Amino acid sequence: MKNLFKVAGIFLLTAFTIVSFYSCSRSDDPADNDFFAGTYKGNVSYRNNTNSTTINNANGSVFVTKIASGTRYNFTFSDKIPDLNGVEFEKKGDNTLVSIGANDTSYIRIDSNKLRIFYTKDGQTWTADCNR
Repeated sequence: MKNLFKVAGIFLLTAFTIVSFYSCSRSDDPADNDFFAGTYKGNVSYRNNTNSTTINNANGSVFVTKIASGTRYNFTFSDKIPDLNGVEFEKKGDNTLVSIGANDTSYIRIDSNKLRIFYTKDGQTWTADCNR
């Protein structure tokens, strides 16, 4: 009987691990999930006109998170680029999110495969052209 419980416990632990691993796939869509976390890799840059800081990296990354059912996202950049937090989005089309107030000179677009940022605020500019 003890061995039966051990085998059942190992089976359940293995099944839980497999389900957990596959539930966080790269195909998760940030537009359709209440909780989202994903890393996008590619070209990132930052410029601060106030103190003349410029950071560029063709192999950078952006970690994107959304918690709960709200519409606000956080963007954590590599290379000591300041984070963008609490950016509000609206859904455009089936699977694309666009930052509220986006226009030709300032926008963030995100879907399950691509992140594009050209965002300006208070003399600072963040850019990203990344894939997941």
